[in-house]
Amino acid sequence: QVHLVESGGGMVQAGDSLRLSCKFSAGSGRFFRTYEMAWFRREPGKDRDFVAAIRYNGGSTDYADSVQGRFTISRDNTDDTLYLQMDNLYPEDTAVYYCAANLISMGSSPAQYDNWGQGTQATVSS
Repeated sequence: QVHLVESGGGMVQAGDSLRLSCKFSAGSGRFFRTYEMAWFRREPGKDRDFVAAIRYNGGSTDYADSVQGRFTISRDNTDDTLYLQMDNLYPEDTAVYYCAANLISMGSSPAQYDNWGQGTQATVSS
């Protein structure tokens, strides 16, 4: 069983930055370094949207158009942690941010991921 715990959310003003973290833990035989990882977000009353994804080895990344150039996804496979650096935040970035993991492929659909964290709230005021 995989356990994901997000942290780093908060309340900031437009133009500010936040750095989200997602700590991975799992039972015997499961290793963070083998999982494709991603960030999604959900605004109130809306579906979960793709934000960014990263390959198991960090060798490839993908971003939603809305965050390209402002957000950076990264991972530390020695510390079992996923990160999302969010710069130049907009009020429309306000959402609950979730990290997700799967063993199969790096993708942008929530259906591809079978392990989820509980989420962390990021609120950006204008």
